[in-house]
Amino acid sequence: MTQKTIHANPNKNRTPRHRAREFALQGLYQWLLNNEDAGAIDAHIREAHGFNKADAAHFDTLLHGTIKQAGKLREGLAPLIDRPIDQLSPVEHAALLIGAFELTNHIEIPYKVVINEAVELTKSFGGIDGHKYVNGVLDKYAATARVTEVEDARKRGQH
Repeated sequence: MTQKTIHANPNKNRTPRHRAREFALQGLYQWLLNNEDAGAIDAHIREAHGFNKADAAHFDTLLHGTIKQAGKLREGLAPLIDRPIDQLSPVEHAALLIGAFELTNHIEIPYKVVINEAVELTKSFGGIDGHKYVNGVLDKYAATARVTEVEDARKRGQH
């Protein structure tokens, strides 16, 4: 990605937290492709156009936390996907890692919000039907990571 192309979705209605997720996705994309140091990626992303409108603390948590926990997150995702994880597109892979990270570590964010955000990231940056794949995998992941919350939603008919 060049300096010109690395920026958040230009849609003006994005929340600071959504922008943080967009930048974290871009950082994870770089990490997945180049295995660059997280600190170097972080510094590069912070210079990107529009970063000042992102929730920098949430970006930090997502980028660094997801990279640190990538092995554990991949283990949790592996039984839910239909191919080896390294065969996923980098955008789907990054969106799944972010979604799994938030489902596991940020229980204050409703699971439906986490899944919707990952789906929106995939729609913005990924292939044509990648968002459907991400939705299905994270829905299954949520059923194990957020058992009570998912069961309560199903009982209320909200799933």
